[in-house]
Parts: sequence; structure tokens; C-alpha cells
Amino acid sequence: MNKRGLIARTAAGALGGMLLIGVAGAAIADELGSDEVDVNVNIEALEPVGALTMSVAQGSTSLTEVASTDPTLRQFDGTLPTVTITDDREETPADQYWYVTGQSSSFTAAGVPDIGAGNIGWVPALLSGDDEQVLPGDEIVTVLDDPTFGTPGTPSANNVGLVGEELLAFAPNLTGELAPGEWTANAQLFLKTPVTVAPGNYSATITLTLWEDAI
Repeated sequence: MNKRGLIARTAAGALGGMLLIGVAGAAIADELGSDEVDVNVNIEALEPVGALTMSVAQGSTSLTEVASTDPTLRQFDGTLPTVTITDDREETPADQYWYVTGQSSSFTAAGVPDIGAGNIGWVPALLSGDDEQVLPGDEIVTVLDDPTFGTPGTPSANNVGLVGEELLAFAPNLTGELAPGEWTANAQLFLKTPVTVAPGNYSATITLTLWEDAI
């Protein structure tokens, strides 16, 4: 007999016997105990790539008295610190637009009457960035001024001061797609009071807010 064939058959027979023993052993095995392992995974939300953000160059500014063209009024001028809007998102929603508003509190000083927010106005300006994407807001004059646009005494008139939220800058998204970029804007501020205003160290707060909305 060929030795190679004999060795091969012997090996095959031995393996078959081991398989039979394994099957028989499984059939008669007793369960001696069991336990469980909990598997946990925390899948965090993916951070969006980029963001629409706003920053302000500094937290305060001062107004200084200037010559008034109206002898019955005093005027104090200054500049809103530079506001930077950055949009570095890889994808921007096609139906979204953004804008920045400003609203002033009353001017207060110890022991004297307040000066209302209607007494401060501004002229917004876009300092840098694509002016086809972002536009400055309209001039807002004080309640002591005649309107520079709109009909006097109607909601369209702009002699309202910064009592409500007024536009500093906005991206109207006229093309249906907001482009990434960085823009800077500020505004010339002017406070007007009667000449009879009480002297004092007055202060107020202009709140700037970045909004995003759907078209």
C-alpha cells in the first residue's frame, strides 16, 4: 500500500473521530452559569463646520459735545466701536439671511431725569467686506429732528431714535445663497438734548444683536 495514502486516510479518520466526540460532548453539556455585558457608546452630535458670529472691538465709547445747528438743542457726537461679522460656514442655508440690530437704553445719571433713547440716533456704515452681499442700515435721527425720510408722524418716518431695534447691517440674500466672508461696520452716533438738560455724567447701553432668519 502506498504509504502516503495510508497516512492521509489515518489522519482523516482521526479528525472524524475528534469531530464526533465534539458533537457528542456538545449534546450532553450542562450550563454552569451565565452573565451579561452591557455595551455603551456615546455618539455626540457633529459640530457644524464654521459658524456665523459677531464681535465688537470694544465695550464702550464716549460722546463729545459739538456745535449745534439748532440754538435750542445741544448735540454730542461719537462713534460706535467696530462690529465684525464673520461667516465661515462651509454650507449656508439657501433660504436664510442675517442682520445686526442696535437698541439703546435711556441715558441715566445720579439725581437727574433720564434722557430717553429717542434722543440718540446713528448713521450706519459698512467699513469692509463685499458690499454686494451686505448693506448698511438706514440713518435713524432723533425724536427732536425732522425725519430725513418717510412721512412725518407715520411709522415710515425715521425720527424715532434708537428706542427699538434698528438695522446696523444686513445680508438680504438676494441671490439665494449667502457667501462666506467677513464684514466690519460701525455707526456715527449723535445725542441731542434741549439746552435746558440737567448736567451730569450720563451713561446708556446700546445692545447689538446678530439675527438669522428665513426668507
